[in-house]
Amino acid sequence: MIGIFDSGLGGLTVVKQFLKYLPQYRIMYFGDTANLPYGTKSRKAITNYSIKNTEFLIKQRAKIIVIACHSASSVAALGLRKKFPQIPIFDVIKGGLTKAVKESKHKKIGIIGTAATIKSGVHEKFLKSLDPEIKVFSQACPLLVPLIEEGFKARPETKRIVRYYLREMKSQFIDTLVLACTHYPLLYKVFFEVLNKRVKIIDPAQEVAGEVLEFLKKNPKIEKQIERDSQKYKFFISDKPYRYEEFSQRILGKKIKFKVVNLE
Repeated sequence: MIGIFDSGLGGLTVVKQFLKYLPQYRIMYFGDTANLPYGTKSRKAITNYSIKNTEFLIKQRAKIIVIACHSASSVAALGLRKKFPQIPIFDVIKGGLTKAVKESKHKKIGIIGTAATIKSGVHEKFLKSLDPEIKVFSQACPLLVPLIEEGFKARPETKRIVRYYLREMKSQFIDTLVLACTHYPLLYKVFFEVLNKRVKIIDPAQEVAGEVLEFLKKNPKIEKQIERDSQKYKFFISDKPYRYEEFSQRILGKKIKFKVVNLE
């Protein structure tokens, strides 16, 4: 089974890509909705939550772990790999940034995410390791997640706020934008309308799904351990947040049955 965790329900945008690229495998999702958002939490808190999430998925027989949360990927991925060396752990950073470097023609890349993700500096550090000449423009966008969860994707207020957050990047003529938050792909159309149409918009969820697919092709022993049953996906949450059923249906296009579990 492939285990995917996120701080809430935004990680279902990652699940959506796994259903597209790896539909034959069983997938288990855990959204830590009792502790969301991770983006405003301390490094210690995010790390502790991520360890508990990983332990839970492993106990459920997950053979691969995917950190769908960008804040957790930025802060806790390295620690998780050290603590759980026996299991492959993927995050949503490496693949998306590698794709951004390939797509960028003028080496001007924008990163938008939560406060914790941007503060970590992980994205800029990784981009610079790939190409020291790349100029990185980062922006925390704390208002976007609540707007998305309220269903304000098509509202003029949302477009004005996006335009405000991206004003510096536009003035610097970025040519590539990385959506470093699982919620942000739901605003793809708005980003496209606000930015120059030549700006490439990168959804890291697509890239991490591709990474796992390639990994399984190269590691047949592990691939054989992944259960195959596309009809038996499992969805867990740690609490029932406001309008969670409606929001999850907007992402996956169908009703999802969630089981509430307490990891304390």
